[in-house]
Amino acid sequence: MLTSMDLKKRLENVTHRINNAALKCSRDPESIQLVAVTKMVPTNKVREAIEAGVTTLGENYVQEARNKFNVLGIYPVSWHFIGHLQSNKAKYAVRLFDLIHSVDTLKLARELNKQAKKVNKIQDVLIQINISKESSKSGSDIENAANLIKDMVLFENLSVKGLMAMPPFFNNPEKSRPYFIALRKLKDQIQNTFSGVLLNELSMGMTGDFEVAIEEGATLVRIGTAIFGERR
Repeated sequence: MLTSMDLKKRLENVTHRINNAALKCSRDPESIQLVAVTKMVPTNKVREAIEAGVTTLGENYVQEARNKFNVLGIYPVSWHFIGHLQSNKAKYAVRLFDLIHSVDTLKLARELNKQAKKVNKIQDVLIQINISKESSKSGSDIENAANLIKDMVLFENLSVKGLMAMPPFFNNPEKSRPYFIALRKLKDQIQNTFSGVLLNELSMGMTGDFEVAIEEGATLVRIGTAIFGERR
């Protein structure tokens, strides 16, 4: 059973590692945001994490996030959606989340724009890239990313902030590095193509490889297991 003290120590350790990784590559630790992945974490534990200093929550499922938000919405934290989002959940997503990491199709972008307009909101989003070209993973093809952004910048109620990706799982974090490099280069390439779009965010890196991701430019690291332990 993860106690409040254990959770606090785990969070302090993760924060320390983020800071060290940033300083190692001459980056400002404040430029890296910890997204605490709370998928399948009980609401009371999420509350303890917030009280221990977590400021950004990352949820994978809209319904689970809605249930937690009903209890924890009073806390001044940022809610991020990091899972696969279906178009029919867009109306809920724009009401709940400050940033959606996983926009991967024009259909989804169009629906998010439509729903955001209904509530008079500019929805911040990231484009998810299938950087490893795995059939089991969601995400836009690398080759189609620029075209997707070209179409999305026309939507008045969406604001594209950057890119997100998940490399294959490796026991050795160094094996993730080429994928992080590829995502950073793709961001730079798109940024140079569309001067009016500011792609400031790179969401990449999880418990097993976030330090390498920071070295390669991550601004958002999605960490769950190192904070909350293994989920059942």
